[in-house]
Amino acid sequence: MRALIQRVHHAEVVVDDDVVGKIDKGLLVFLGVEPNDLLEDVDWLSGKLARLRIFKDNDDLMNLSVNDIDGNILVVSQFTLFASTKKGNRPSFTQSAKPDYANEMYQKFLEELTKLTGKKIEKGIFGADMKVSLLNDGPVTIMIDSKNKE
Repeated sequence: MRALIQRVHHAEVVVDDDVVGKIDKGLLVFLGVEPNDLLEDVDWLSGKLARLRIFKDNDDLMNLSVNDIDGNILVVSQFTLFASTKKGNRPSFTQSAKPDYANEMYQKFLEELTKLTGKKIEKGIFGADMKVSLLNDGPVTIMIDSKNKE
């Protein structure tokens, strides 16, 4: 399971001209699922994200989590995080989980993140053509992969 995390001033997801997810200050998370991801990946990654200290404290150090700043989280499914560009110029997505399994794991990730943060997690619509807009803060962009725990 892979997450591309962006610290944002605000972000929103639009599907068919309707805003389906929107946050002010917080984290925009693009989440990719691969076929061998398990519940332990969901637990580890959601915990890592909930505790990730990438917001500035009073000393201007990245020392605060999204909960510490009372921020919000917007999670968008993103199968292209597992794109392979080794051959040719057209990416291959064979390392991405099939849609049914990816959606199941995406929903479990949202549930676990809700439990850990005590907040309503904003989200996109799985499998939809989404338009994502954001104002990156920093910019701070971090990639975390549950297969690289050690």
